[in-house]
Amino acid sequence: MLDHIFLSVSDIERSVRFYEAVLLPLGITARLDYDGRNGPPGHPDLKGFGANGRMFFWLRKGIVEGRAVHVGFVARSRMDVEAAYAAALATGATDSGAPGARLHYDPDYYAANVKDPDGYDLEFVYKKWQHPL
Repeated sequence: MLDHIFLSVSDIERSVRFYEAVLLPLGITARLDYDGRNGPPGHPDLKGFGANGRMFFWLRKGIVEGRAVHVGFVARSRMDVEAAYAAALATGATDSGAPGARLHYDPDYYAANVKDPDGYDLEFVYKKWQHPL
């Protein structure tokens, strides 16, 4: 199971605003700033996002390798996929796959894809079989 990810971004303030808006429909509402001076030498400052008492998605200022990362965020419903997609487009993302079934994976795999302001590939995913009915 994945515990956390650090994503390097070119403009930390822009990215914080973007992800605050985009992750909200997915229930990722917690925010935490970590001062790198509190860690080992050379540790970056971090801007964290999480839910349910866990911080798991962190931004740091750094070199962007936009094509190097794909992040899939869990959505609780098709409506949440659509809300996250709309929020992403409204805050500077580029469309790379409108909400819909991804039949090449499974008929109950519903997702939307965008590129964030740094070009990272984001997917908002609702997989019916991963949620209790």
